Amino acid sequence: MPERTLDGLTITIDVERALDPDVVDRFHDLYVETFEPMATRAVARQVLHREEFVEEMSDPRVLKYVARDTSGEVVGLTTLTRDLETVPWISPQYFAAAYPDHTARDAVFYLGFTLVAPQHRRTHVFRSMIEEIIVRVLEARGVCGWDVCAYNEQVLGFSTMIGELLASHADCTVEQVDTQAYSVVEMHGPRPA
Repeated sequence: MPERTLDGLTITIDVERALDPDVVDRFHDLYVETFEPMATRAVARQVLHREEFVEEMSDPRVLKYVARDTSGEVVGLTTLTRDLETVPWISPQYFAAAYPDHTARDAVFYLGFTLVAPQHRRTHVFRSMIEEIIVRVLEARGVCGWDVCAYNEQVLGFSTMIGELLASHADCTVEQVDTQAYSVVEMHGPRPA
């Protein structure tokens, strides 16, 4: 793919079906660094175990959008799939029922995760990778789902930001289709008489 330069950083984004083991190792370290803080901020598990991560990185059904700088160093990664069975925390049957025409055309996508190396988080890397996703989904006239935990939405506004980015590139409708509420009870003792 062509080079993109912005903010003094030049990157290329390649779409790969399987990553070399050394790249997987580098990305896993970055993945843990990026998502591990979510272990105490979100009830649902936000971090794949190492073996799950390695499996996803070698699964050809999951496209990996790999951003590299001019020295070839990996600076960002986004995953996208048309095979919803590769995303264990969603229901492919939901998407098939809600979007039967898209399902028949193999035009239902799911955006797995996006991460950017810490030193490049205030640059165009995230936006550039999402723009590549937009192109692919738009070409298919598809639908694309994604999930964001409450913390990332409330503090960082991820879904809002992605929605605005989508609307700036395409005639589209973005809607929240489901929520999951988690509850906790803390017992303090018997009910007072």
